[in-house]
Amino acid sequence: MALRVTQGMMHTQLMRNLNRNLSRMENIQQQMTTGMKLNKPSDDPVGITYSLRYRNELSANEQYQKNVDTAKSWLDFSDDMLKQTEAVMHRIKELAVKASSETNPQEALDAINKEVKELRAQMLDIGNSKLNGKYVFNGQVTDKAPFSEENAANDSTDNRLIVLSLGAGIQAPVNLSGNDIFGEPGAEDNAFRLMDELILSLENADFDEIGASLDKIDSRLDQILSVHAEIGARSNRVDLVESRLDDLEINLESMQSKVEAADYAELIIQAKISESIYQASLAVGAKVITPTLVDFLR
Repeated sequence: MALRVTQGMMHTQLMRNLNRNLSRMENIQQQMTTGMKLNKPSDDPVGITYSLRYRNELSANEQYQKNVDTAKSWLDFSDDMLKQTEAVMHRIKELAVKASSETNPQEALDAINKEVKELRAQMLDIGNSKLNGKYVFNGQVTDKAPFSEENAANDSTDNRLIVLSLGAGIQAPVNLSGNDIFGEPGAEDNAFRLMDELILSLENADFDEIGASLDKIDSRLDQILSVHAEIGARSNRVDLVESRLDDLEINLESMQSKVEAADYAELIIQAKISESIYQASLAVGAKVITPTLVDFLR
């Protein structure tokens, strides 16, 4: 049996096709406006899955990069403080060598003693140095000064490490213990103890003790240089991690762009095609809808 096509069926089919063409043209215009070919999950369910995965990985990578920046700031600051510590110790050694000569009058020893006291105060400032409001040489106890002015030679600093996550499975310590730098409490080569003893020896013109302090100064200098080398090694590792994270960011952004970003050149062509199709649909529709029963009552 033949299907009878009515005017209403033709109008319904026409409107359905017009709406489909209009929806396609609107979708293309939306992509051109937003610059994204994924504006809702239904645009590409599989693509949305990849897009969310890339975004999560980029978010994690961004946090790792922030941790790298924190690590670099901490290590660079520690490096600067160690340079200052070495400078103080070298000057202490120069003064001790100068004062060890028994030809020095007491006035000369007193002058040297004043400078040693100033250097001790400077060393104390270095030991209690802060970065962003945190003491850097007291382990995880960052809210408490590690050294006291009166008893710095016997102060024990916290030796726990501050570890930052720089990537999946990558952990990096960023701090140093004050005792590793300035010496264990009460040790003969403790920087504060040897300066306190040198001050006393200068006051008493004890040339034997002044000469004996040189070996202790050299011992402390060797330890400071060793710690400084460790900081350098950590900094090199952080630099390598930073480079890898930067490369990973570029790769992830490239893959994300392939999934999400719209191709303007292609969209312009599609927009022209869709517009032509829609205009043609309207023209055909006008011819279909125009005739009515009145047109035949003549």
